[in-house]
Amino acid sequence: MSRYFLNFSFATGSRIQNLAILVEDFPRTQLPPRPGQPRRLLLGVFHGVPATQRSVFDLSVGPSHIVLYQKNIEAVCSNDAEVRHQIRQTLIHELGHYFGMTEEQLKDV
Repeated sequence: MSRYFLNFSFATGSRIQNLAILVEDFPRTQLPPRPGQPRRLLLGVFHGVPATQRSVFDLSVGPSHIVLYQKNIEAVCSNDAEVRHQIRQTLIHELGHYFGMTEEQLKDV
């Protein structure tokens, strides 16, 4: 994914704190495809405590992080422009979880 230069500018100011963005090939738990079975690929995931549930009294357990799954993103795209668009959409979706949004709230994002 390093070949895809991404320029993100979010109007969040300092609201994003202690967040790492990682890239892995595949989720560790992803099973190989079964013939004739449609599958949904996981493109990204947020790990951590959403900002809406954090407290200054919580002990730090390290940074929250978003993982983008490169091979899955590339598998659902047919060219570099689609890959860049999908990375952006996936990152925005996972940032929604960082800010405490549910899947239902993110459905139209």
